[in-house]
Amino acid sequence: MQEPEVHTDGMAFQDHFSAQANAYARYRPTYPDALYAWLASQVPARELAWDCGTGSGQAAVALAAHFSQVIASDPSREQIAHAAAHARVRYVVASAEQPPAAAMGADLVTAAQALHWFDSERFYPALARVLKPGGLFAAWGYGFMRVTPAVDAVVLHYYTNVVGTYWPPDRCHLESGYRSLSFPLVELAAPEFEMAAQWTLEDLYGYLDTWSATRRYLQAHGEHPLQSMRPALAEAWGDVPARQVIWPLFLRVGRCEER
Repeated sequence: MQEPEVHTDGMAFQDHFSAQANAYARYRPTYPDALYAWLASQVPARELAWDCGTGSGQAAVALAAHFSQVIASDPSREQIAHAAAHARVRYVVASAEQPPAAAMGADLVTAAQALHWFDSERFYPALARVLKPGGLFAAWGYGFMRVTPAVDAVVLHYYTNVVGTYWPPDRCHLESGYRSLSFPLVELAAPEFEMAAQWTLEDLYGYLDTWSATRRYLQAHGEHPLQSMRPALAEAWGDVPARQVIWPLFLRVGRCEER
């Protein structure tokens, strides 16, 4: 991939994922194509989209199927280094609060599983400068995964009781479906979407290993919290090569008022 541009404002950001950027790109679930198709149907034009907090570039590459150009930015060099290349996606190392100049006049701005990390007092004024009049901002995330009642119970125990105290405080906004965050735009009603994947037990381990709370526990204790959970997870999973995993999506969409 071509060397990304770098635009930084000197502000520290909460980097919970760079250390496992490669695993993050591999194990994180894929957002449904229907989500991007619906967003593209709601914008005034399909010339430019800006995906801020792009991480591994998953949303940016999907948006490129609907937009002539996508600017994809993230403050983490490591995340950008592992992002998927695409001819219509231009990667920039930059914070959401200081958009790259190339994002100006965007028809759509997206933040996939990222809005809770932004400084809202700085981000929303920047968003107002970037969005074309009538353009959309969409922020989404996903809730707790569903596999089977037995697997779900073990994962919930791990989430709450094993690594629960190691989640960053901002995690609460994901649990509220972003309803606890300010959203100073004219909000649109949105359809319901969900993500689905066929995973092996090893895929599940890989996903749990990308959790920021897992990595923070490991740093604090010097031992991996998943090791003690493997027997319980294996028993709950059973002798099945792969299972369907579902994540319900939550979505907030707002339109920039005409200026």
